[in-house]
Amino acid sequence: MTTSGLIGLGMSLPPDIVPNDRLIQDNGLDSSDEWIRTRTGISARRMADEYTSTGDLGVAAGAAALASARFVTGGDVRPDMVILATTTPDHRCPSTAPHIAHRLGLKDIAAVDVSAACSGFVYALSLAHALVVAGTYRQVLVVAAETYTTTLIDPHDRDTAILFGDGAGAVVVAPAAPGDPGAIESIQLGSDGTGLEVFHVPAGGSRSPFRMSQGPVEELYVKMNGRALYTSAVRRMTATARAALSGAGWSVEEVDVFIGHQANQRILDSVAEHLGLPPGRQQGNLRELGNTAAASVPLAVADAALRGAAGPGDRTLLAAFGAGFTWGSVALRFPAAVPYSLAPHAAGAPEPAAPGRRVATHA
Repeated sequence: MTTSGLIGLGMSLPPDIVPNDRLIQDNGLDSSDEWIRTRTGISARRMADEYTSTGDLGVAAGAAALASARFVTGGDVRPDMVILATTTPDHRCPSTAPHIAHRLGLKDIAAVDVSAACSGFVYALSLAHALVVAGTYRQVLVVAAETYTTTLIDPHDRDTAILFGDGAGAVVVAPAAPGDPGAIESIQLGSDGTGLEVFHVPAGGSRSPFRMSQGPVEELYVKMNGRALYTSAVRRMTATARAALSGAGWSVEEVDVFIGHQANQRILDSVAEHLGLPPGRQQGNLRELGNTAAASVPLAVADAALRGAAGPGDRTLLAAFGAGFTWGSVALRFPAAVPYSLAPHAAGAPEPAAPGRRVATHA
């Protein structure tokens, strides 16, 4: 029986590292480094500058994943589809995935954006898995990229500004045999639309079109009910993780690595406790990167590989929860891929600047 598996891992992070103290000072927040670390587990985050788009990060992460996959396979890597998970596309229209494919030299292939907030990577991975297993596509490049800090977050709102960072992670999905390193064993997804307003942007969509004359610009920023979000995230991530384990036929004691959506350390610890996860199995990079939304899970997978915290074939459980509500979990064998990392704009020459917009190149 054929499944799909991860054969390449890539990542891209903005170069600007912003520790808590600097974030507080720059934005006049009524907070402290100790308060943020104690309540969220976050010490710093990467923040994109005004010239770096989600697509820029996605191109670099995608190029890194392709390079990683070519190293593993000896060069037989050319995806015939790109799926981008993001809540912060380069434009409201058109979608960003086709432009990422173009910039990566993947001409005339299928490309589509997926929007499931912080569950976006798990949803995109599930689509890639289904398409590869069905034989519809041979290889799929899944990219998860976000620039929340420059698009959706009010820098003066303490509740949200302290949580988010920017970045991109990517994987290459290809046919695999069950039990192989990288092989996907089980996927579970879910949603609950009654949670619409717990974490949402009030204006800017067709339900409430934004016009400068009709409302304050703050309506274009995320509004969050932290308590309700916490409760729902713990409950849904625990349930979907259990379902994924059941689908794979694994007990929680057999899990070698647990990587949850990097939103808040208290949420992650509560999920691990509710699952009965043995100590030392939880992995992540929340402290250094903050919440990178859809990009958080692939970035944490790449980080675990880089640190040697997980090895090829380890039983791995991924779990995510996002606005909407959406949620999902994946049980897979940890990939053998060596993660590659590229800075934004490093994948080829910078594209021509749009009118009034300078394109910067980072080293």
